[in-house]
Amino acid sequence: MFLSVLDLFKIGVGPSSSHTMGPMVAAGRFLDRLRGSPFAAAGVRASLHGSLAFTGAGHATDRATILGLAGLSPETYDAEAAETALEEIRRDRQVTPPDLGPLAFDPATDLVFDYDRTLPGHANGMILTATDAQGDAILSETYYSVGGGFVLTEAELAEGAARDDGPPVPYPFKTAAEMLEMCAATGDSIAALKRANELSRRTPAALDRGLARIWETMSDCLDRGLATSGTLPGGLNVRRRAAGIHDSLLAERGRNLAPPHVINDWMSAYAMAVNEENAAGNQVVTAPTNGAAGVIPAVIRYWLTHVPGATPAGVPEFLLTAAAIGGLIKFNASISGAECGCQAEVGSASAMAAAGLAAVLGGSPEQIENAAEIALEHHLGMTCDPVRGLVQVPCIERNGLGAIKAVSAASLSLRGDGSHLVPLDAAIETMRQTGRDMSEKYKETSLGGLAVNVPNC
Repeated sequence: MFLSVLDLFKIGVGPSSSHTMGPMVAAGRFLDRLRGSPFAAAGVRASLHGSLAFTGAGHATDRATILGLAGLSPETYDAEAAETALEEIRRDRQVTPPDLGPLAFDPATDLVFDYDRTLPGHANGMILTATDAQGDAILSETYYSVGGGFVLTEAELAEGAARDDGPPVPYPFKTAAEMLEMCAATGDSIAALKRANELSRRTPAALDRGLARIWETMSDCLDRGLATSGTLPGGLNVRRRAAGIHDSLLAERGRNLAPPHVINDWMSAYAMAVNEENAAGNQVVTAPTNGAAGVIPAVIRYWLTHVPGATPAGVPEFLLTAAAIGGLIKFNASISGAECGCQAEVGSASAMAAAGLAAVLGGSPEQIENAAEIALEHHLGMTCDPVRGLVQVPCIERNGLGAIKAVSAASLSLRGDGSHLVPLDAAIETMRQTGRDMSEKYKETSLGGLAVNVPNC
């Protein structure tokens, strides 16, 4: 099993990897199909299903789909250009993707939120259709946004592309048990195994550049969040709080007023800063999703800023270790809130962060696996119930608590020798089963939980 660290940590745009980035990626793939089609398209249509319909407006799925059909992508997203494009599309009722010419598209009628039909492959489904001059369909494709910005067609999902191994790698571990066996046999760390697998796909220089860009983007996002105040978009009138909390923490530290427990507030401020940026639709890194994007950057910043001896040279080891754990979770369960609830998003991010922190603090492979298990175990059953479908409440604070749990899990694991009762593989399988049994009301549909018990108008 191989999932690249550079695919798991994707640079994209908020507020949601599955509901914003995924549909934009799907639209881009559909345009590529159109470019290769022998039939000339005159127009395009889109329908959103399942969770993409129920929380699509709050997650900006409609905007993302429109912009994707216009040729924009998450990797090169520019907010100002996007706003200009949306205005022109609404005015002219057409999109003009590169190399395809104008295509008729009226957002008011050609983009449908279909609340009645859930597609069979995944909770996040969408259908894109191209039409001829008479309005008849000439090409149609069903796409599933399976979490973390990953997108599969209906055929790819049926063929098992989500679990495809791809070309061989030196250390093809599919479970945590196999990973630990390989570490024991080679004497290498988890990060070393992961790095060797990555180098079967790219050069050392390319890998190092990619890892550096991931952390640079995470860190820049965190810094922007700590420097920005105001109210988040979407209608809930949620105030940005990270900057104010950070300022008060700096003032307390300057006067030696802060008791030891305030370290939790530092971690929360770091995580909330990232997720406030995400909620505002700005650039973030999926870690492993947008809704959980704040946990890993917060724990890395905590380590670099508050732990003596920490240096940026250790960040690649952190990210590679975290990616190894994230790959196991995605392969054997899910990182999608629409599939398994928030245990699959913040729970996965917390497990990945705990493993990364344990690694850079000198933990053994067994201690690292234990850290990931502790963090994931204590997120089991967590629902995804965003108020008004926005990635704000409870998502922003939840990232702060996920970071705190990650640090606690790493610390607890390092107090032991790595032996423990519940293996990480069992926690991952339990998360998968819990997600399967969880009511759809609690899986990113905003039909239950806080979403219906908190006034949102």
